[in-house]
Amino acid sequence: MTARDDDMMKLYSQRILALASDIPHRDRLEGPMATVTKRSPLCGSTVTVDLDVANGQISRFGQDVKACALGQASAAVFAAQAEGLTLEQARTARDQLKAMLKENGPVPDAPFDGYEVLTPARDYRNRHASILLVPDATVAAMEEIEA
Repeated sequence: MTARDDDMMKLYSQRILALASDIPHRDRLEGPMATVTKRSPLCGSTVTVDLDVANGQISRFGQDVKACALGQASAAVFAAQAEGLTLEQARTARDQLKAMLKENGPVPDAPFDGYEVLTPARDYRNRHASILLVPDATVAAMEEIEA
């Protein structure tokens, strides 16, 4: 096994694979207030997020995730915390995740500290877009409703 193969094995850890196999809110919503689909042109990963907002917070959240294990794990971490989020909280989570991946920033604040599992993905820039799909789509859907 080469060092690169060993790095890939670490990247696809048991924790990541467990998250990817148990994504919360994986059903699309009927009649959502907003639906946003995002696609990573590099790898082809695609997510669709449906949501409703009440009193400035996500009241219903659904998603369809067709992504690599890293994108699926990200969707699981985000969706577990989605209901109750404000637009500001969703933006902060997305921006902190982006900084963690692209700028070696710290792990996002709680309740998104579960993204720690994806810190090995920092070295795999071609996977960053897939990891950011659900947070990006959620923010876009909330902005659409706010507008």
